[in-house]
Amino acid sequence: MAQWTERELWGWGRYPRVPARVGRPERRSEVMAAFADRDASGLLAHGLGRSYGDAALLRDGKVLLTRRLDRMLAFDPETGWLRCEAGVSIEDILETFVPRGWFPPVTPGTKFVTVGGALACDIHGKNHHVDGCWSNHVRRVELLTASGDVVICDAQNEPELFKATVGGMGLTGLMLSMEVQLVPIHSPWIEMESVRVENLDHFFEVSAESADFTHTVSWIDCVTTGKGMGRGIFMRGRHARPHIDGNEGVVGVAKDVLAPFLDVPVDGPSWLLNKASIKTFNEVYFRRHPKGSHESVVHFEPFFYPLDAIRNWNRIYGKRGFLQYQLVVPREPDHRSLRAVLEAITSSGMGSFLAVIKEFGAQDNGGLSFPMPGVTLALDFANYGDPLLALLDRLDRIVVEAGGRVYLGKDARLEPDTFRAMYPDWKAWRDVRDTWDPTGVFRSDLGRRLGLCMGGV
Repeated sequence: MAQWTERELWGWGRYPRVPARVGRPERRSEVMAAFADRDASGLLAHGLGRSYGDAALLRDGKVLLTRRLDRMLAFDPETGWLRCEAGVSIEDILETFVPRGWFPPVTPGTKFVTVGGALACDIHGKNHHVDGCWSNHVRRVELLTASGDVVICDAQNEPELFKATVGGMGLTGLMLSMEVQLVPIHSPWIEMESVRVENLDHFFEVSAESADFTHTVSWIDCVTTGKGMGRGIFMRGRHARPHIDGNEGVVGVAKDVLAPFLDVPVDGPSWLLNKASIKTFNEVYFRRHPKGSHESVVHFEPFFYPLDAIRNWNRIYGKRGFLQYQLVVPREPDHRSLRAVLEAITSSGMGSFLAVIKEFGAQDNGGLSFPMPGVTLALDFANYGDPLLALLDRLDRIVVEAGGRVYLGKDARLEPDTFRAMYPDWKAWRDVRDTWDPTGVFRSDLGRRLGLCMGGV
């Protein structure tokens, strides 16, 4: 492997930014060589950098950029099981297998995620209420552990290590490969319905009526108060049936022509996203959707990955970057906690430019995996500094009181005591990790901040 190179790293939120020594292995032998060349600063894997905060950062440590470990190793067309290296991305899977009639079992809101990152964050998607998380469709994970041994783990083999690796933010070892079971599809089309919801109660009514759809999510206006609080656009869909066909037509041609130009080449000015512009965007986006339900057949790209069409969209937040805050709270008859969160945001004047809400299913993988039965709300905030941090601390208190938690894959500032209240399994998780890595080879800034690995509290 080439020598370690000094460079600055950051996550998708571009906050924080830290110096690190990076290596770019292209083969397993180079991963082994890098592992042998580790030092007291620790070691960490970094995929495509789509975790938002400091989960894939290690200040002044050694970081392996794993994107070039992207080989498809085997595929069984009878069962859909794909064996691939950990640097293979969801985009790679889509490009290779959608033409063959297969689709990833779970996908987040971006296709620019490696399968290693997918398991480390135990990603969820619009179909959590039906299909659970990424880890529910994975077996035979090859993990390079702190001893230098490559261990195969899954729900049957070394199940404790596998459970700790699921959502473990890369702190149990370096993932080399895994097997994931793809799902059969008939075409690249999605049968979709969109419904304008008038408030939070209406959202839950529409969500309850959407059990026949495998994929559901809603954009939510987190600025409007009063009787319109929680209004938004509910989207539900399923992979198209054999007799259903779509046609991108002019839209598809325009997308292909404009693709090279859909980029944010420079940082946005600090004044671009403010209370007035966010309120205007929310009003226009809500009003452009007529009342009622509307059916369409759409390509999977805009349905699953609407923001991927705009490269470097995170630059609109400017050099200051942004923080995403994703929470989940148990269901409550009056939705008291969600209302308290929305009220805290509106009273702060720091609205979220992008906000989505969804009901999770019953699947709870325990450990450090984020999803649990309840309602999840994801919010993007421009980095307003101390005022924003104070607001997020306030939201933390609401979430803890409700018995919920925040997503570590998107966190950049959670306090250790708050984390432990949200994740009561943390001590059992760390005991397993310490068994496999007693000297703290694998570390991250998130791990050190939360006391999950050496160098932390």
